[in-house]
Amino acid sequence: MTQAELSDPRQLEPLLEVSPGSNWREYFSFSTDHKVIGIQYLVTSFVFYLIGGVLAELVRTELATPQVDFVSRETYNALFTIHATIMIFLWIIPTLTGGFGNFLIPLMIGARDMAFPRLNAIAFWMIPPAGVLLLCSFFVGPASAGWTSYPPLSLTVNKAGEAIWIAGVIVLGTSSIMAGLNFVVTILKMRIPDMTMKRMPLFCWAMLATSALQLTATPVLSGAMILLGFDLLVGTAFFNPTGGGDPVVYQHMFWFYSHPAVYIMILPAFGMISEILPVHARKPIFGYLAIAYSSLAISFLGLIVWAHHMFTSGTPDWLRMFFMIATMVIAVPTGIKVFSWVATIWGGKLRLNSAMLFAIGFVSMFVVGGLSGIMVASVPFDIHVHDTYFIVAHLHYVLFGGSVFGIYAGMYHWFPKITGRLLDETWGKIHFALTFVGFNMTFLPMHVLGLQGMNRRVAEYDPRFAGLNLFITIGSYILAVSTLPFLVNAIWSWSKGKIAGSNPWDGLTLEWTTSSPPPVENFHVDPILTTGPYDYGHDKEKEAEAALVS
Repeated sequence: MTQAELSDPRQLEPLLEVSPGSNWREYFSFSTDHKVIGIQYLVTSFVFYLIGGVLAELVRTELATPQVDFVSRETYNALFTIHATIMIFLWIIPTLTGGFGNFLIPLMIGARDMAFPRLNAIAFWMIPPAGVLLLCSFFVGPASAGWTSYPPLSLTVNKAGEAIWIAGVIVLGTSSIMAGLNFVVTILKMRIPDMTMKRMPLFCWAMLATSALQLTATPVLSGAMILLGFDLLVGTAFFNPTGGGDPVVYQHMFWFYSHPAVYIMILPAFGMISEILPVHARKPIFGYLAIAYSSLAISFLGLIVWAHHMFTSGTPDWLRMFFMIATMVIAVPTGIKVFSWVATIWGGKLRLNSAMLFAIGFVSMFVVGGLSGIMVASVPFDIHVHDTYFIVAHLHYVLFGGSVFGIYAGMYHWFPKITGRLLDETWGKIHFALTFVGFNMTFLPMHVLGLQGMNRRVAEYDPRFAGLNLFITIGSYILAVSTLPFLVNAIWSWSKGKIAGSNPWDGLTLEWTTSSPPPVENFHVDPILTTGPYDYGHDKEKEAEAALVS
């Protein structure tokens, strides 16, 4: 089939019937096709996102009033513990690395599949049982020591639920390690011959940096979970102070993973934004190598900043100074990305469709989270706000304003490639408006609450905070409702949406050179690089110069 035929939507109708995953049963099978696995990740993690969102709304409903009048204190502790665990380990990480990473990486580098297809399938099929296991803990008394599970608290409450939580995190961590190994080998060894490292799409650079973090940091978390499990079930004293253990050692092991986990969650979103902005601004990416190398710099620096989470844990002053400076330094490569994105869209011919709106929303919301991150990197300020709602606000501006806005931008941008059909733009813009308003209503006022001294992780609070908390709860309801337009849009468009064609956005990366959805082995003919991934506008400029010369 010629490129012209692939660009004709009428020619794509038969392809929609024979593409991988056209039989719905395939999505419930042990498929080794990276595209099917990517969709399995996306759908499964979105289901857990909805569950985690319900838990968040229960938390906010309790916090609408100062009194404990909706759920008990114990239930409240369990709700925010499982909510955070689901959102991190079952929503953001699987969606960005497993979902988009699996679907896009082989297509972007011209490969037929991932390097280890069976390992890829195993990594996915470890996730649903782990998620169900976490949810089943509600029947035996769920973990309620927070998603950090600090000892000695985690050794004294809900022993069965805590054991289930530990087992679930170990399984999810193992899945993440498998996925990281697969991505590293695939990106380094399976690119088409004429795609050098410096001609790779920036999403590939971001996934390479992410995978390096997964392989380096996740085993440390697994080790911490195993030792904590021994303390809980066998009675050892690795972290139990009553037996001579040191709970601060657990904090070091936990945060050695859990701060890099922030970058595991945000680096793939960075890569996706670097793909989306040039396409819809019709301009080359500004500072390609700077963005690529900044991903590697973030990956490295992310491993040496973990103890800024422990400024209130009796950390020596000299160590506080080192981690404070290191944390501030990591803002430099992040700032390089932000300035490059702004320079990319500056003066561009912007198409303000849903993908572009979410991408711009991502940049603006992440900047707010980044600025508050610089603030909490300062030891004196962090000690003041560490256990307050300022940290909750900062965390969510980075992870929801960052990662989730990035996920939605990617959904609208690559949905045509995944399904062969376009999402409805009207519903997409309604989705963006509700999400943007609901998000800022929910989390922006938390900065004020934190500065005023409201503690986090409590179900009961001083009545003087009641007004802002009620406002925040209303905002959270708007944020919850914002999910409905996307759900309706995605379900309807998948079967009834407008046929997209192979390249509805006129993109230049390799995934847009094959049919939508792609065939079983991705390409009808071996792909060849004929242009750079971001050479938008170059041909027109050359034509204009030739016209002037003539």
